[in-house]
Amino acid sequence: MTIPDVNWTSIGTELILISTAVLVIFFDLVVKDKKKDSLGYLTVLGMLGALVFAMTDKEGTAIAFGGMITNDSFTQFLTVLIVGVAIIVTLMSMQSLREGSMDVGGYHTLVLLATVGMLLMVKGLDLIIIFLGLETLSIAIYVLAGYRKGAEQSAEAAFKYFLLGAFAAAFLLYGIALIYGATGTTRIEGIAQYIALKNLGTNPLLLLGVGLLLVGLGFKLALVPFHSWTPDVYEGAPTAITAFMAVGVKAAAFAAFVRIFGGALPLIAFQWKDVLWMLAVITMTVGNVVALSQTNIKRMLAYSSIAHAGYILVGIIAGGSVGWSAVLYYLGAYAFMNLGAFGIVVFYGYKQEANVEIADYAGLGFRYPFLGAAMAIFLFSLAGIPPLAGFMGKFYIFSAAIKSGYIWLTIIGVMNSLVSVFYYFRVTVIMYMKEPIKEVVLNYSLPITIVLIIALVGTIQMGIAPNFYLERALDSIKWLIG
Repeated sequence: MTIPDVNWTSIGTELILISTAVLVIFFDLVVKDKKKDSLGYLTVLGMLGALVFAMTDKEGTAIAFGGMITNDSFTQFLTVLIVGVAIIVTLMSMQSLREGSMDVGGYHTLVLLATVGMLLMVKGLDLIIIFLGLETLSIAIYVLAGYRKGAEQSAEAAFKYFLLGAFAAAFLLYGIALIYGATGTTRIEGIAQYIALKNLGTNPLLLLGVGLLLVGLGFKLALVPFHSWTPDVYEGAPTAITAFMAVGVKAAAFAAFVRIFGGALPLIAFQWKDVLWMLAVITMTVGNVVALSQTNIKRMLAYSSIAHAGYILVGIIAGGSVGWSAVLYYLGAYAFMNLGAFGIVVFYGYKQEANVEIADYAGLGFRYPFLGAAMAIFLFSLAGIPPLAGFMGKFYIFSAAIKSGYIWLTIIGVMNSLVSVFYYFRVTVIMYMKEPIKEVVLNYSLPITIVLIIALVGTIQMGIAPNFYLERALDSIKWLIG
């Protein structure tokens, strides 16, 4: 009997986050209601400790727990991204938690546990570990989506997300079972080796399993036609959690997607790339076209996130060092600009999700110049206007597609990007060229101000000086290109 190697350092980041969750639960019992903000700062402190550990961990390509967990450069890149997103979301949440009637300790604990689930999805070298990470993440997010007490929309969002998420998880698990039946293993490396050894490129059991995996992950990524939950859940959930789902959950799901399809199934890429091509086209198109008609800014950003998932799929289809690195770069750029946009929505709708209609933003640019300018920058970046991060992200994605010969896919992507300019600019026009329809007085919030500054710096820096981030992304995908 072989005893699995246990390397606690390989999951050090997760252990720090879990320990922080335990501390938050304990202090929630003894801290008075007026000092509940301290739980948020404790959560941020624990996350910062986890972030520092992830950035300074020199384990390299350490594989632990019987080959089920890895800590390679790919996981380190995404760990820093996901924990950074969790920190920003926690800071973004503090004002809403202070003004609402939500349980503060439970909220921060669930955010910490959801982050642990995301990291397990990133680090898993086994389909079972990826599934366990997905379920850890999902259970926490189901609760957080319905965290606004007394809000029917929030309860509806949580219930809808739970029901559809349960079906998606069943598809994913059944897909794993079928792949195990075809290859005799759930290890990513073992699956790739068995496919090469037995030449299973047309095996119906394997292909059906891959199809079911695509359905399960497509739900988390909000790919069309698995996106129906997205606008209602994004609108009903607390805005900070909407940002968490739009950025953190999407990053973890794409990491699992890259790990599975790039690591386990590259030899049958000719089978799944055609499917992804069609999914990318309809996801970009539906996301952008439906976003044009939205009057609620959270629903608009929901359809926008669907469209951006389509852009990222283009990079996965392109593959190679340029395509894979472009995917990681785009995830980083998307995190900054999307968190910034949702940060504005949180700040402007400070009282129980108020001011979420696009018309409510009339005159924002003159009443609150900093908020107006910041929102304009984030929206311009999402639209792909140079020299911001969104432009460079799309440039790298489409360049990879052209290099790989996907000319028509690139043309469709560029056309969709042009369509998106209309609804992003519409908000900017309303902010600067429409008279206010009501008076909105905002309270100063230091945590959200910090969030907006971080997001602004990241959005601008990744646009004008992208090389540092792109080099990190290239280093992170060496395992995919040998």
